[in-house]
Amino acid sequence: MEGLFDEVRAAETLQSLREWVLAQVANAWTLGQLGLLVVLFGLALLLAGRLRPLLSRWIERSHVPARLAAQARALPALVTPFVYLLLLWLAIAALHQGGWPGSSYLLSIVASLLTAWVVIRLVTTFVRNPALARTLAFCAWAVAALNITDLLDPTVALLDSLALTFGELRISLLTVVKGVLTLAVLLWAASTVSRFFERRISGIPDLTPSVQVLLGKLLKITLITLAVVMALNSVGIDLTALALFSGAIGVGIGFGLQKVVSNLISGVILLLDKSIKPGDVIELGETFGWISSLGARYVSVVTRDGKEYLIPNEDLITHRVVNWSFTNQLVRMEIRFGVSYDSDPHEVRRIARQAAEQPERVAKDTPPVCHLTGFGDSSLDFVLRFWIRDPQDGVANIKGQVLLAVWDAFKEHGIEIPYPHRHLMVTAPIPVETRPAEGG
Repeated sequence: MEGLFDEVRAAETLQSLREWVLAQVANAWTLGQLGLLVVLFGLALLLAGRLRPLLSRWIERSHVPARLAAQARALPALVTPFVYLLLLWLAIAALHQGGWPGSSYLLSIVASLLTAWVVIRLVTTFVRNPALARTLAFCAWAVAALNITDLLDPTVALLDSLALTFGELRISLLTVVKGVLTLAVLLWAASTVSRFFERRISGIPDLTPSVQVLLGKLLKITLITLAVVMALNSVGIDLTALALFSGAIGVGIGFGLQKVVSNLISGVILLLDKSIKPGDVIELGETFGWISSLGARYVSVVTRDGKEYLIPNEDLITHRVVNWSFTNQLVRMEIRFGVSYDSDPHEVRRIARQAAEQPERVAKDTPPVCHLTGFGDSSLDFVLRFWIRDPQDGVANIKGQVLLAVWDAFKEHGIEIPYPHRHLMVTAPIPVETRPAEGG
């Protein structure tokens, strides 16, 4: 491995930077421009303080399209830079008009830097990820600032001199920076393109929800893989060199990431066999709800109480899952009750069936049925069965509606729902002994 950096090139770069500072900064014209910059900035703060509320109220009254909402929200924060930039260009124009073009060098640099920052800030508002937007804005502005100040080439030379060499492979700090920036941009582009095509795929009615999710995930994985490969190639890294690490990576996946890989493979299997899909109502253990989304590692299940369970894909493969809407949405519900022995069982069956048909959610094409199931200790035991087509709307609530309808019908026809009776029979007298109270 060679030295970490080229000492001669680094010394030359630092010497050039020192000479530039002495020539461009340490003089009276520069100090005068610094004072003018401070005065103009204070004036910009005063003007922006009056303009910002007016702009905010105008944006609130205007009907800004949803696709431009992020840009509209960013405008009030840019009032001060806009005003400051306007004042800078007016000052530069005034100096040029007065015949002092050389005295506005620092003002021109600051105005160019501020212009680049405002443009980059507006462009990055189209990036949805805030962290990625800030990173791209910082990197773009740093490159623009170095280019405006004529420091880009010396900085590139300095970064390139800080390098490590492994045989024929040379990795410099410049290579790392270029690779990271290229990878960030390509990953953002891959995510944006994948979201666009996922929306297109989800709008195709001929594809089932499972196939739509599978195609979207495969497309996203493919685009991300291409982004990583392109980023490595862009910095000159030979991908064949990575083959040496494939064995170690395989061992790491086999031991440390086996659960992750198992969930990924299980997710693909679930999408292929179509056993579950978004919108299905499933029951897994004590969890009952409908599937909100299928992920690469987990399935999101939303219950009736608003809780969202993230169930690993492997659990849906290895455990017994009750899919209430696998082949169709028709689900049978069952209610058991008892009536007094004084009631006519034929009449009870008829009244119970009619009562069960009253709630709107009960399917009308499959009429309810009621059967006498046994002679209990205190009641005639019945079972009432009815069907619904919307289990995703809940099952406890529809059972409650049917029970209330049956209760009202029984009250109307004088049918009693008995409760257990216990008779205590005394066959021999019980002696009772009384004693006088102590001290009485």
